[in-house]
Amino acid sequence: MRRVGETKRLLYWVRRLSEFAMLGWLGLMLLLDLVIAASTGGLQWLVPMCGVAGIVAVALRRAHRADGFSAVLALSFGTSMAIGGTNLAGVPGMAETGSLLVLVIGVLRHVEPVRRAAALACAGLIVLMAEAVGRDYHGAGLAFSFLLFASWSMAAGAGGYLRFQRERRAEAVHSVRRAERLELARELHDLVAHHITGIVVQAQAARTVAEASPQAVLPALDAIATAGSDALTSMRRMVTVLRTEEEAGRRPGTTLADLRMLTDRFSADGPKVAFEIGPGLDDRTLQPEVMTTLHRVLQESLTNVRKHATRTAWVEADLRRHDRSVVLRVRNFGSSPDPRVSRLGGGFGLVGMAERVEALGGRLYAGPSSEGAWEVVAEFPLT
Repeated sequence: MRRVGETKRLLYWVRRLSEFAMLGWLGLMLLLDLVIAASTGGLQWLVPMCGVAGIVAVALRRAHRADGFSAVLALSFGTSMAIGGTNLAGVPGMAETGSLLVLVIGVLRHVEPVRRAAALACAGLIVLMAEAVGRDYHGAGLAFSFLLFASWSMAAGAGGYLRFQRERRAEAVHSVRRAERLELARELHDLVAHHITGIVVQAQAARTVAEASPQAVLPALDAIATAGSDALTSMRRMVTVLRTEEEAGRRPGTTLADLRMLTDRFSADGPKVAFEIGPGLDDRTLQPEVMTTLHRVLQESLTNVRKHATRTAWVEADLRRHDRSVVLRVRNFGSSPDPRVSRLGGGFGLVGMAERVEALGGRLYAGPSSEGAWEVVAEFPLT
């Protein structure tokens, strides 16, 4: 899983660098505001102060999004009223305006409920219009109003679109989780029947043995207790999944032979699959719920290859045991991933797989590998 960690670190630094770049642009705008304030004088010096406040609010927006935006709105509106009330020539602040537009996007995307987000965005428009009217530099207020309104419209449109995309994906993820829990409810019946049948058979055998050989009853009772404990542990995991939206489970009865049969069936009418099971793994090594989740991940990965990588040359899959974990890796070569899936950040079938893997304390990664293949990696702890 080293590559998974490297990818996360790369994404982290890309995000951080983009943040620094945005703050750098706002800083350059603040320098221009200082130049304008030095040449204009008077209350125009309040404008760079608004720019500084806006940059601070942008830097802290994830922790204080609504409060920071409201503070910048109040400071900007007060500055516009002060400059406008003195009838002095004023100029809208570039860092101040840029910060307000960035904050409008974030407010519309993240603030809940949506009514509050819309109210804050409209307040932002009012403040921008007050900035244009109150700082009417030699009759240029109309031009300022047009430019600021156009900028606010683009920012509001971007924020609204991002919010729509976020809510649409959240609803789709919720639907996948609900369907997954319904399937788990059906599997719970199979799980109970599987374990209880074994307990009943062993109890009947113990009763039969007790008549002829009473000393043999004790091992049978131990086996019954062990089977009951295993049943309770498995059912507790599955019921936990059914009660939450953050976890998922499996189907009893899957074996390593089922995994190999799955790859053989896929190879019969699709790209050839090279499936390898590493040493130290057998049906007794892995818990039933892990075995079934491995089957589900392998099945979903191969299905995604058929759907989204139709020109793939071959598929490589392997299941290996490490010190305290078992890792399933599925990679397809010779075809790039579907761009529609890439734009969505992964298909929703991946959400169902992640639900099941994380329910068992594991981790799932799906994305490009360093060799240029698309891979799905699922890691489970060995208990």
